[in-house]
This record gives sequence, structure tokens and C-alpha cells, in this order.
Amino acid sequence: MAADPAGGAGAHAFDDTIHAPVRLRISGILRHVEQVDFAVLRDTLGVTDATLSKHLRVLVEAGYATTTKTRSAGRSDARRLTWISQTPAGRAAFDAHVAELRRIADGVDGPVSGLR
Repeated sequence: MAADPAGGAGAHAFDDTIHAPVRLRISGILRHVEQVDFAVLRDTLGVTDATLSKHLRVLVEAGYATTTKTRSAGRSDARRLTWISQTPAGRAAFDAHVAELRRIADGVDGPVSGLR
């Protein structure tokens, strides 16, 4: 759901695509860099290639991330490096999701009646 800048209906931007723990961590890392190498991201997250690939595919299909492949200048073989970047839509969705989590954590909607 897109955030409403006026703060009205639709302002709550909890994003199930981003909220999955690995994708939330990927999005958080990407938010602060221009791009990151696949292997560096994999090692930083402590996940397998297959796990990272699966989560990146979801983010790419949602339009939240892009991948590009380049030749490795330091290698003589044909192996290529995969670079991951967050798209502007991905940054906006991540920022809105974090804002929604803060709103939830701060209890902006107020206490629920009938609870102690």
C-alpha cells in the first residue's frame, strides 16, 4: 500500500514484500549504499547463495532492486560479478515500511481497550 503524504487513509505502508527478515535486512543494507556485490551481501547476511538469490528475485520482481553483471577486472576467467542496487521505488517502500514499523511500535493508534 502506498503512503499518503497527507497522512490520511492509505498512509500506513506495511510492506509484506520487504518485511520478510532477510529481505528487510537486504533493503536496510541497500538503503545506505549505491550498490553492493552479491558475495559481499551474502557474507554480510550470513546466508547461502540460493537463499540470497531467492530473496533478491522477490525484490527485483517487486521493482525494489536491480542486478547487473560485470566482468571481474581481477580475474582471468569468465566469471562475472553481480551487483545489487536499490531502486527509487525500493527506497521509498523501505522508508515507508520503517515509518510504519515505528508507528506501530510507538502505538500511534492508541492503546487497545480491554487490555491490561
